[in-house]
Amino acid sequence: MSSKPFGKPKPGAARLVAYDLVSQVNRGGAFANLRLPELLDNSNLDLRDRSFVTELAYGTLRMQGKHDYAISKKADRPIEELDEKIVDLLRIGIHQIFEMRVSVHAAVGETVEVARAVAGESKATYINAVLRSISADLDIYNDLESNANISDLEKLSILYSHPIWIITAYYDQLKDWDAVTDLLRQNNIPVAPHIVSWPGKSTVSEILETGGEKLAIGTYSVMSNHLPNEYPAIKDKRAGIQDMGSQLVSEIFFATKNNAPQKWLDLCAGPGGKAALLHNLLQVEKPNDGFLANEPTLHRAELVARVVPKNKIVSFDGRDVASFKETYDRILIDAPCSGLGALRRRPEARWRRSINDLKELLPLQRELIDAAYQMLNPGGIIGFVTCSPLLAETKSQVLDAKFRHKDLSILDISKFSPSGQTGVSEDGTMQLWTHLDGSDSMFMALLQKSA
Repeated sequence: MSSKPFGKPKPGAARLVAYDLVSQVNRGGAFANLRLPELLDNSNLDLRDRSFVTELAYGTLRMQGKHDYAISKKADRPIEELDEKIVDLLRIGIHQIFEMRVSVHAAVGETVEVARAVAGESKATYINAVLRSISADLDIYNDLESNANISDLEKLSILYSHPIWIITAYYDQLKDWDAVTDLLRQNNIPVAPHIVSWPGKSTVSEILETGGEKLAIGTYSVMSNHLPNEYPAIKDKRAGIQDMGSQLVSEIFFATKNNAPQKWLDLCAGPGGKAALLHNLLQVEKPNDGFLANEPTLHRAELVARVVPKNKIVSFDGRDVASFKETYDRILIDAPCSGLGALRRRPEARWRRSINDLKELLPLQRELIDAAYQMLNPGGIIGFVTCSPLLAETKSQVLDAKFRHKDLSILDISKFSPSGQTGVSEDGTMQLWTHLDGSDSMFMALLQKSA
């Protein structure tokens, strides 16, 4: 007796693209913000479907820790033993069921069609069974909250889809579980791109003519309400996309200028946002000052070259003082870091970092500070920046630098910031917070060498 053959799979194009992105990020190491535009450019999707892809794929990547809990409750084996395609497809289906305005029927049915196309009939059948089991238990997360056998920390980790080590690191700084919960919640809310109007090339007024609203932090910052390329200034490379916290860092650093001719170095310039704003500010107000952007990684240096003249870009190891062959009055160190201050913009970052990464990052940050110190003229200023709120990558590094170099002193950032006391601590350093300031959680310290 022969079984009835399956019909040809009919996956929706938008969900196929979403699956491609999730799979390439989770299994191939792709970066969502770089790969998604390429996938969309190669598709024939209209604006509505492109928005759906972004919401589904970014949301799935962001919330997959939560989704894995549902999988673990309903699958017949540990998630580590499931085929990778099954796991990613289940996550996509679960995200539609619990986090989007998609009916359960459509979420299950459409995900199964994608599974048939990319994973085969037997795996699609298994996915169908698990998704139907989950969709029949829509209280699965409510039951979790009332489960006395699971710790409050584990519940936060599951419900807000953050690794435990990140949550505890936030608490070490905030010392308040309500504040931590608020931050976790904000990290999961998609945010529209922030636009930076580059001085001398465009204005905030011009940006606002297309649409958006002026942001609270940063002189040149606008919250967009259109696609980036719908803004003529961005299309013509007279403005860029940059979080307002990063914009503020560049403004603060530029505000340390004085009337004398100065030489400026951006020691870790890629991908170029801070360098671009700093360079344009110099072009408008101090065009005769020297400016150099250094980025050791080739592909990141190429990104810098899109926003800074190529003749002002070099690619040296920032720790190799001899390569630079001169000294500087201002050195910005936007140091490689865990990036835990920008999790809302980088959906996969929370799963890619571990506490072990700090074993490499912390020594590198120290070595960059030491190199900058050697290249810094007397009276010069280092701007040390991380997109992180972790104490080990922020205030601890500053204290270590002062211990190693006794003639470094901390300047009060509020004296240079266009936003005044925003984020400024008693010691004069600045720590922005996503849940308080609406920006990435940027840290900055200004360290001056004695004259």
